[in-house]
Amino acid sequence: MTATLPVGRLVDQFELGLDAPICLTWELTYACNLSCIHCLSSSGKRDPNELSTEQCKAVIDELERMQVFYVNIGGGEPTVRSDFWELVDYATAHHVGVKFSTNGVRIDKKGAARLAASDYVDVQISLDGATAEVNDAVRGKGSFAMAVRALENLTEAGYRNAKISVVVTRHNVPQLDEFKALADKYGATLRITRLRPSGRGADVWDDLHPTAAQQRDLYNWLVANGEGVLTGDSFFHLSAFGDALPGLNLCGAGRIVCLIDPVGDVYACPFAIHENFLAGNVVRDGGFETVWRESELFNDLRSPQTGGACTKCAHFDSCRGGCMAAKFFTGLPMDGPDPECVVGYGESALAEKRSIPKPAADHSRSVPLTLLTRPPARACDENPLAGMRST
Repeated sequence: MTATLPVGRLVDQFELGLDAPICLTWELTYACNLSCIHCLSSSGKRDPNELSTEQCKAVIDELERMQVFYVNIGGGEPTVRSDFWELVDYATAHHVGVKFSTNGVRIDKKGAARLAASDYVDVQISLDGATAEVNDAVRGKGSFAMAVRALENLTEAGYRNAKISVVVTRHNVPQLDEFKALADKYGATLRITRLRPSGRGADVWDDLHPTAAQQRDLYNWLVANGEGVLTGDSFFHLSAFGDALPGLNLCGAGRIVCLIDPVGDVYACPFAIHENFLAGNVVRDGGFETVWRESELFNDLRSPQTGGACTKCAHFDSCRGGCMAAKFFTGLPMDGPDPECVVGYGESALAEKRSIPKPAADHSRSVPLTLLTRPPARACDENPLAGMRST
């Protein structure tokens, strides 16, 4: 799968890109029964140009040919697509493993039993608080109970090693041990990821991202517990505190990861849904493989990067300059410091006058949502274009 490269450090080879992504994030729909205040895709309403079932299957066929290991399916809430299970079954039948993230709305006893019967589907239940008080302030009233109910159904059905997926905020850093205990209770694995200022997250980042002191607490906790906790390489900027955290510790955007959105647009990073990071479209531009291998944007990302002023920092080899999306959506230059740089360079950069990019699109509903504790309404129950007028 890898391109022909001189033998060297694995991280150096990954920075020059692979012939196919190690994993691919695929948001099947922007439709969602929740309205999380930090949603990176500003989800809520379905897009009328959402890929059809057959178009999705064509993408899966390409992933099989490219020998992509697995696909991370998300949204929105992916399970509200009426063809969700059909696409999951099609992917696993074509040797593409599936990991999907859900708020738990469709993980009833029947759904849990179906998952327990499959060896090739991994499920992540999203929780942003170890208590209802903390979680529901971010994800909506009743969302904690809904997620726990899904975990209980999975456990009862005999599903092994579910994931509990947490976006770290300043309100839940003190709950890290509680999250781990919750995961242990349900025989699950804890997965924590970084809050990015993208989508609706741009509006709340200043108030929700961990403080400098909490960044240190988080690093210490990961050093002590990291071998049993997944991070998706979200926190490589923290490695400047000392020893590198478990994982690759680099930005894989356009090199080893990317994102396909519900209408087939391909972005370099799952956290950077913006025209500046748009590489092409799987329908208009000859398929996913063509976009991945021939995109000018991706080829630029795979060329040697200067690292800018950060290369002069003694910690550059540890943090690699930080997160591309976090820089972009806080108005910092790509070759500048991470906004949460633990050395402090990000704080001074944020104090300067900046131009803050706007999200590419907002799929939020125009009125506040009431959380559904029963299956979603008809627009989500029917086919992917239900409730949409043709144009």
